[in-house]
Amino acid sequence: MEIRRFQEADAEEVSALIAFTLRTTNSKDYPPEYIENDVRALLPQNILERASWTHFYVACEDEKIVGCGAIGPFWGKTDESSLFTIFVLPAYQGKGIGRAIIQTLERDEYFLRAKRIEIPASITAVPFYRRMGYDYKNGVTAPDEEGLLRLEKFR
Repeated sequence: MEIRRFQEADAEEVSALIAFTLRTTNSKDYPPEYIENDVRALLPQNILERASWTHFYVACEDEKIVGCGAIGPFWGKTDESSLFTIFVLPAYQGKGIGRAIIQTLERDEYFLRAKRIEIPASITAVPFYRRMGYDYKNGVTAPDEEGLLRLEKFR
């Protein structure tokens, strides 16, 4: 497996990976209308836009993108960052790819300059992020109005 920076040509494949993963893995925690709203928000043009202001990475196995993740400034701050768009195809989950993506993001300059890193996490992903050292922001363990939990790590 190789993790490399996202390229514009990856947008279609990354969008399809996210849609499939949301519909497969996240569907156990969210209703179909919520999932489809997320799918519409992460179309190729949205992925390209996100990649324009984050450092976006893809995990590849034999030329196939099997995972992705991004890190960027938290609301423009230089001492806080956020992790975004972390997905691994269902068939590849549990094989260390998500961990490798997080480790890559945690070596990125946006992580290294930050004192605090936040993740807007799906219910589905919370156990994984907690194993990676992220904890509930302000102790809040219930999803917010967006259906997400805010997790954070301090450096």
